[in-house]
Amino acid sequence: MAIADLWPVSWTWNRLGKALFSPKPEGLDSKIEEVKPHLPVPVFWLLGKTQSGKTSLIRALTGNDTAEIGNGFQPCTLTSRFYDFPSRSHPMIRFLDTRGLGEATYDPSEDLAWCAGQSHLLLVVLRALDMNQAGVVAAVKEIHAQHPNWPIVVIQTTLHEGYSSADAVHILPYPYQQTPFPAPVPHALAQVLLHQREWFKSLPVHFVPVDFTQAGDGYQPVDYGLDALWETIEIVLPDSVIGLLRGSEQHKELLDFHARQAHPHIIGYALLNAGVAAIPVPAAGLPLVLAVQAKLFHSIASIYGLQLTRRLYAEFTTLLGAGIGAGLLGRELLKLVPVYGWALAGVYSGAMTYALGKVFCVYLYGVKRGALPDHATLQKVYDEAFAHARHLLKTRNG
Repeated sequence: MAIADLWPVSWTWNRLGKALFSPKPEGLDSKIEEVKPHLPVPVFWLLGKTQSGKTSLIRALTGNDTAEIGNGFQPCTLTSRFYDFPSRSHPMIRFLDTRGLGEATYDPSEDLAWCAGQSHLLLVVLRALDMNQAGVVAAVKEIHAQHPNWPIVVIQTTLHEGYSSADAVHILPYPYQQTPFPAPVPHALAQVLLHQREWFKSLPVHFVPVDFTQAGDGYQPVDYGLDALWETIEIVLPDSVIGLLRGSEQHKELLDFHARQAHPHIIGYALLNAGVAAIPVPAAGLPLVLAVQAKLFHSIASIYGLQLTRRLYAEFTTLLGAGIGAGLLGRELLKLVPVYGWALAGVYSGAMTYALGKVFCVYLYGVKRGALPDHATLQKVYDEAFAHARHLLKTRNG
């Protein structure tokens, strides 16, 4: 019999339960502070004029359309600020927003100094019908001269302003990935889009026209061009965080409103546990991994408006079953033993935490509806989520 098969499943569930219901996981905050500097947090630097659509872009990329994003920004220089998503304590992606770009008095040198070695992607946001973009173009060229290896994506926004009539609709399928643009694209709109692209002809730039609107504006889909933008980002910035953030097709049918809100938190905690297990931090190990998972459970329960009680947890573990428990908190936790390697431990710990969060969402969705999922459903969700996260985290560490 393999060692993993002897792992006491009830002990592992009890240890997680103890972490869940302890007043405060011992030493968690200090250990998080030790791990945070090592966590992979991609920085998206947003350049664009006021009202160019940067906030709408953040909402579309994060799916955080209900939060007051403006209140989450923190100053980092005199002229710019950053927004950590989903939170400052557990960021999975950081947006750097340069303020006042395009103004005559703006000097990007301070931002260049602050961002050196930190940013991973330059997102230039242009309002499609705004031809007064000389300051933006000049800043992009200066940044490229300083950092020629940074990927640059120019996002041309508010396409509907260039439609020939007020009752026009978005062109489907999305036509802007081919040049020249096909005939359905209004001639005037095509002309301004191409004219803006001429400004950057000497730079290695990717262009993505988008139109992110509100439901009441009458344009469907409201996130027009988002898939094309994600595909471009994944080309220029292959990263496991990006794949996890976008989500996999097999989970979309399970993402009710609450699960969509929980999704970025699940990724944040999964990355945190990947960092905990993959980096030889003193005293970091199984207790800390369980404590992080405990904080994830509490976060998800609060999103669903439910109190995480011992009874609720007992029902969840019973539905999840000993079979999953053995693989979840037995066989995979053995990978945390240093002899298996820190990198391998990080992959399994992060994937395990991600899968736990996904399956807990499905369970709480059933609780809210009054129709609990069966064991087979939970096992399928866990297996797919674990495989999805493990693949992406292995790609990162490969």
